[in-house]
Amino acid sequence: MTSALVTGATAGIGLEFARQLAQRGHGLVLVARDADRLASVADELRAAYAVEVEVLVADLVDREQCAAVEARLADRARPIELLVNNAGFGLKQRFLDNTVDQENAMLDVLVTAVLRLTHAALGPMAERGRGGVINVSSVAAFLPRGSYSAAKAWVNSFSEWAHNEYKPRGVTVMALCPGFTKTEFHERMSVKRGDGFLWLDAEFLVRTALADFDKGRAYSIPGAQYKTIVALTRAVPSTVLQRFQSLGRK
Repeated sequence: MTSALVTGATAGIGLEFARQLAQRGHGLVLVARDADRLASVADELRAAYAVEVEVLVADLVDREQCAAVEARLADRARPIELLVNNAGFGLKQRFLDNTVDQENAMLDVLVTAVLRLTHAALGPMAERGRGGVINVSSVAAFLPRGSYSAAKAWVNSFSEWAHNEYKPRGVTVMALCPGFTKTEFHERMSVKRGDGFLWLDAEFLVRTALADFDKGRAYSIPGAQYKTIVALTRAVPSTVLQRFQSLGRK
C-alpha cells in the first residue's frame, strides 16, 4: 500500500484529498493542529475505506513541530509516495492592518513549510525514482492581492521549477491553483462564503487535481471560469487587476 501525507487534513480541501486518496487505496499520514479532529477524521477514513491512517499533530508555524513532519517524510523505511502541501493560512485585513508577526506566520505556513516539507520529501522520492508533490497554491497567485498572493506566486514558481527539475528522475511536482472553494477557510477569516458560479465544490476540485496529477501536469486550475480568469491576467495590466483586490473579502 502506497502512502500519502496531507497537511491541513481535517477540513476543506485537505480532508477531501484524504478521502479521495483513501478511496484510491492509499495509506495516509494526516497532519493538522487539532488532535481531536485528527483522531476523528482518522477513525472515519479507516472505517470507510479500510486503509492505514497515521496522525501527526503539528503546527507548521512552529519550527520544531514542522521538523517532526520533515522527519516523517524523510524516513526511508516508511516511504511517502505523495506529499500534499495543503495547510492554509489567510489574513482578512490589508497588509498594514496586520502585525508583522501575523504576516510572518502566514509566510511560515505558505512558503517556509512548503519549502521544508518538499525538500524532505524529494530526496527519498528522487532516490527511488518515483513519487510526487502537490502544492496547493491559488488563483490569487496570478493577481496582485498583497502578501498572500505573493506567497502563492512563490509556490507556483517553486513548483514549476521543481516539476521540470525532478520529472526526469520520476517525480511529479504540481501546483494546484484553486479559486474560491466551499470550505472552512473563508469562515475562519470571518469572510462570507458565496454560492455563485465562482465557488467550487471541494470534491470537484480535488478530483480534477488528481486527474491532472495523474497526467503529469505542472499546473492544475480546476474550473473553466478560473482557466479564463488566469488567461485574462496575462493580458490585463496589473494596475487594472489591483482594483479587484477586495473581491472575496466581505
